[in-house]
Amino acid sequence: MEDYSGCSPCCVAGAVFLIGFAKDIGHKAGDSLDKSTKPRAVAVFVTGFWILDVANNMLQGPCRALLADLSANNHKRMRVANGWFSFFMAVGNVLGYAAGSYSNLHKIFPFTVTTACDVYCANLKTCFIIDILFLLLVTITAISCVKETPLSKEVMKQEEEKASTPLVGELLTAFKTLKKPMWILLLVTCLNWIAWFPFLLYDTDWMGREIYGGHVDGNDNQQKLYDNGVRAGALGLMINSIVLGFASLGLENIGRLVGGVKNLWGGVNFILAACLASTVWITKVVEAWRDTHGLLAPPSNIKGSALAVFGLLGIPLSVTFSIPFALASIYCSASGGGQGLALGVLNMAIVIPQMFISVVSGPLDEAFGGGNLPAFVLGSIVAAISAVLAIVALPNPPKQVSLNPAMAGGH
Repeated sequence: MEDYSGCSPCCVAGAVFLIGFAKDIGHKAGDSLDKSTKPRAVAVFVTGFWILDVANNMLQGPCRALLADLSANNHKRMRVANGWFSFFMAVGNVLGYAAGSYSNLHKIFPFTVTTACDVYCANLKTCFIIDILFLLLVTITAISCVKETPLSKEVMKQEEEKASTPLVGELLTAFKTLKKPMWILLLVTCLNWIAWFPFLLYDTDWMGREIYGGHVDGNDNQQKLYDNGVRAGALGLMINSIVLGFASLGLENIGRLVGGVKNLWGGVNFILAACLASTVWITKVVEAWRDTHGLLAPPSNIKGSALAVFGLLGIPLSVTFSIPFALASIYCSASGGGQGLALGVLNMAIVIPQMFISVVSGPLDEAFGGGNLPAFVLGSIVAAISAVLAIVALPNPPKQVSLNPAMAGGH
């Protein structure tokens, strides 16, 4: 996995370029400005987003594996390192949301406003250009400052022999050699992400449609309400990231208070289940209010309740972004396995639920009359199941007799 991580920044840069300039490329390729649907721009956007998703997975896996190696088999360091990783992800999210909320961002690069790309589009395009510049700066800094020890001929020969093994064969071998703790971890992680993805995919749509009563294809008032709801959802995501960042810093201490990381993971999954279930109650309250007051923006108390859900979900999200990866590294080091491959296998338990929810959520929502609530209810139920499994079935990490910093993790 590490062999491919070097090209990840280039893939990310190319992907965000395609996403940011999708409308311009689509227009040049023949999309009509008079039609609401622009298939060529959509194709470019989807391609860019797919490349971005691949690159992110290529980058995060080796980064987390490197953290495990630097932790030198010290389980506490692994947990703390992944907590800090989660914290800085939250910092990046907050900065990104802040940049995206600035309406005059396009003035930094005036050329972003084009015939096919209005001011709103140009703001997003400017964000992506800034993203590429930051990525370029970080990559140059890493290449310049981080010194690597050249591999010996023997090690290079071993790596070449490993590289001759097909990727699918390597994955199958990894699954065959997994110990029971890793299998249970994969199951809990899979269920956990099945619970998360409905909200992560449709949270702003829930704010725009259910809470604000808007509709993307409705009349002017409905479209305005939907747009305001999506903006409120973006504010909720920023609040979520702030809570996520602060919660990440306290995971180690909280884990000790509740009796271990598996109890912590199970406990916050119950919070996740409760928050997802509360979306039903909030939606019913705002619908009853709307029946009386008409199609208007919700009052501040209902909006505050919805934003509170976003904020509270930052707590379980901080655990989801750190504890499973730390446990994978701990279980892997205890069994003598390679960190990179183990974390790659764990990623499979994340991307498969994403594909599952993407396919199932639409028909599920339609079967119950439309809206986002059926998928949220499914997520709530699955979150409760994952919470129970985390507490009951997930093994406690093995206790370390010695935490000698000189012990290096395998890769």
